[in-house]
Amino acid sequence: MSERIVIVGGGPAGLAAARAYRDEGGRAAVSIFAAETHLPYRRPPLTKEFLRGELARAELDIETPSWFEENDVDLHLGAKVTALDLDRGIIEVAGKQGFGFDACVLATGSEPLRLPVPGGYEPGVMTIRSVEDSERLSRAVSSTTSVAVVGSGFIGCEAAASLAMRGARVTVVTMEDAPQSERLGAAAARFITAWLTEHGVRIVSGVTVEGFSGDGDRREVRLGGGKVVAADVVVCAVGVSARVSLAEEAGIEIRNGRIVTDQALRSSHPRVRAAGDIALALNARAGRHLPVEHWGEALNQGAVAGASLAGSEKEWDVAPGFWSTIGTRTVKQVAWGDGHDDVVVDGDARGFAIWYANKGIASGVLTHNRDEDYERGRKLVEEGAPLP
Repeated sequence: MSERIVIVGGGPAGLAAARAYRDEGGRAAVSIFAAETHLPYRRPPLTKEFLRGELARAELDIETPSWFEENDVDLHLGAKVTALDLDRGIIEVAGKQGFGFDACVLATGSEPLRLPVPGGYEPGVMTIRSVEDSERLSRAVSSTTSVAVVGSGFIGCEAAASLAMRGARVTVVTMEDAPQSERLGAAAARFITAWLTEHGVRIVSGVTVEGFSGDGDRREVRLGGGKVVAADVVVCAVGVSARVSLAEEAGIEIRNGRIVTDQALRSSHPRVRAAGDIALALNARAGRHLPVEHWGEALNQGAVAGASLAGSEKEWDVAPGFWSTIGTRTVKQVAWGDGHDDVVVDGDARGFAIWYANKGIASGVLTHNRDEDYERGRKLVEEGAPLP
């Protein structure tokens, strides 16, 4: 049994690792080092209820301070880990002494990408990843504000709908032909586009962003062909990048920008496990390594990592799934997430199931108001069955 366990990262994966370790009977000393100064909190509401002012800050917290005391988990807030010394079993924390460990769980999550164009890194171009980001955006927006949201992934679509519901004039700028068309296909893109436009969101699609300019109270998103989208507030929502620098500098195997792990979330070094956005984990059921950026899988992978540290034989073997709420509409998806060659649409905007397949075998399903198909889809995907 390990004597000292350190968990680097205070998000869902790190917290789930600590919880599972204790639930499985692990008795070693456990310390969580979180770069943020908050108790572990839920990020999904940051672009939805919290951004709209429907959820209080305290309601974001996953656990109360007493949970950490009752489970003998030492939580260090505002503790940025700067180095991982695997030979000596020490992590270095900015402004503090080193901390020794026998086993480590890396759960450092990801950070929002910025476009590598002129003005792309200016502080006036906002991103949404932390509670401070959401609060800053909320303060900047009123019923008379115009907002340009660059990017049409789920973060961008959720934020655009929420800001429009607050009365802002919102424009989504996307390189895709329609929101989510590249990831989910034309049918899903039509539904999502309709939901956004119902809230008054304007969509500028199929364009490239060449730069950002402006200061004070007015900004411009410069597009290819000389076009410009002007707005009071600009939000960049073009994806995330996994925070793997600690592992990379420590010599742990990295592939495609993520830490390679087995199905128990063990990395290439026996001391280290990795979970959440930073992991390229082997999914035991899929039989291949999958990158996943879903909140639910951060919880699942963290739980597997913590349980395995306690001696459990658990492994990551579920098909990844997530929910997204765009305005008042919720979609649910379960999918391996690494591509499809066929799409079958059943239903309409009031309720649908969009089935995805590879060579006739179910690889995913996206649903709206069709929970029975969501559950059936999970079973078909995990069993490697044909489409229904």
